[in-house]
Amino acid sequence: MTHANLTLDGKSYELPVLVGTEGEIGIDISDLRARSGAITLDNGYANTGSCTSGIAFIDGDQGILRYRGYPIEELAEQASFEEVSYLLIWGHLPNQQELREFRHRVKYHSLLHEAMKRLFEDFPPTAHPMAVLSAMVASLSAFYNREDDNPDLNIVRLLAKASTIAAFSYKKSVGQPFVYPRNDLSYTQNFLHMMFAVPAEPYRVPPVLDRALNLLLILHADHEQNCSTSSVRMVGSSRTNLFAAISAGVCALWGPLHGGANQEVIQMLKQIRDDGGNYRKYVEMAKDKSSGFRLMGFGHRVYKNFDPRAKILKKAADDVLKEMKVSDPLLEIAKNLEEVALHDEFFIERKLYPNVDFYSGILYRAMGIPTEMFTVTFALGRLPGWIAQS
Repeated sequence: MTHANLTLDGKSYELPVLVGTEGEIGIDISDLRARSGAITLDNGYANTGSCTSGIAFIDGDQGILRYRGYPIEELAEQASFEEVSYLLIWGHLPNQQELREFRHRVKYHSLLHEAMKRLFEDFPPTAHPMAVLSAMVASLSAFYNREDDNPDLNIVRLLAKASTIAAFSYKKSVGQPFVYPRNDLSYTQNFLHMMFAVPAEPYRVPPVLDRALNLLLILHADHEQNCSTSSVRMVGSSRTNLFAAISAGVCALWGPLHGGANQEVIQMLKQIRDDGGNYRKYVEMAKDKSSGFRLMGFGHRVYKNFDPRAKILKKAADDVLKEMKVSDPLLEIAKNLEEVALHDEFFIERKLYPNVDFYSGILYRAMGIPTEMFTVTFALGRLPGWIAQS
């Protein structure tokens, strides 16, 4: 198949057909308006590809996610977040020397300009960390605005400084002093150390939390042309600087229908807890369309099978809960809901399996990351995907 025919008002138009590497078929309508005067209408762009890309591939029916051809399961088991970032941005997994140099550059660009610290002081303590993150990422363009800067250098700056900005935004919200990054720690260790360390005593990052954060960032690194990625590409198409385009992506991710979905899971669990913890009552409400209630974190718009990322995070959540000996009524409710969804015919028939938002919400909470920081941490993971797609 090399073309498709569209007939409009008795006139036929031959349109090129593209076949992707995974066999997906796309009809190229780029010159349809010029030739026919007509446009297409696709609310929500569910049937529209905005570009050709070799960065990520999703098969929702089969539950498949790949980065640059690598299965997500393989990357989650064997790679570090730095390796996956390199893969997405530069198109191949780094060799040992490339990885060593990349890690060195990221570590040595993690400090913020001291003038940026004064910007944090003017945010109110009640400011949402996503508001702070988007503003501070945009402000990087004021500090690194030379047109002759190497684009790769700004990529490294963004990856390095975003985690520092994110951790500082949390410290600002709880009134604690900023903890500076350390060059002897990995990317994930550094973020957790900046989040949870205080000057009054030493803090060592538990290995199980380090592994869990590495998984979370990898699994969030890219997901094709979603809302935030499309925002980054749209803003970047004006040839604005990288920091401004990524700031737009942060704002898009903030929404509860996108990156904020895992926060919605925790809010739902709190609602059930405050109503006596009777999760079965809410399961029955979810089955009743007239109730207006829906279980957050179950089912996925793209994945009609089990979300492959959810499978990986389920084990990580179990590991953290076991090793950290976490006791939390919300997490108990979550485990009960999970059990129902995996065995109740109502959910199985409709393929309403626990998704990545359900397990990431549980995992973030078990790790001690506060709810308002969920989407911020998601944004750190999505950075390499945004950069690669921009």
